[in-house]
Amino acid sequence: MTRDKMTDKKWLAVYVKMHHEKRVRDRLTELGIETFLPVQIEIRQWSDRKKRMERVLIPMMIFVRVDTTEQHKVLTHPSVLRYLVLRGEHIPAEIPEEQMNRFRFMLDFSDLPVSFNTSFPQPGEKVRVVKGPLVGLEGELITINGKANIVVRINQLGCAVVEINASMVEQ
Repeated sequence: MTRDKMTDKKWLAVYVKMHHEKRVRDRLTELGIETFLPVQIEIRQWSDRKKRMERVLIPMMIFVRVDTTEQHKVLTHPSVLRYLVLRGEHIPAEIPEEQMNRFRFMLDFSDLPVSFNTSFPQPGEKVRVVKGPLVGLEGELITINGKANIVVRINQLGCAVVEINASMVEQ
């Protein structure tokens, strides 16, 4: 069975104007375009109060899952700058579905803060989480500052990292 190229949806990274990530996400969602904005809830402390706030994990970037027609529609938003395109290429860089699913899972279920590094650490041992809130997540086990971390790589962008107890993973 062959699939029509026009209906193939793929994940692409979109650069947006600074501090416009949530606005762009909301507007594209209204237009029926599937979006993913990696955010985490954090508690901010002021002298008189505490407030729960959404912190954007990758500033000036959102992800969209689009077909060719929707790809052009995204660029019509005034706060959208451009797609992530690799050096020497002329088409937007596709992010593999499996990597996006792991990244989304990590953000949704981690009890600890997830960080996003644009540098690529040395490859770690391939592991699967067998205990705790991230059970089933596959990634790489690396050590940062003497602590075990699980890493999910996103092609061309970097990697999502969260601290984990080494006893919660297996090869």
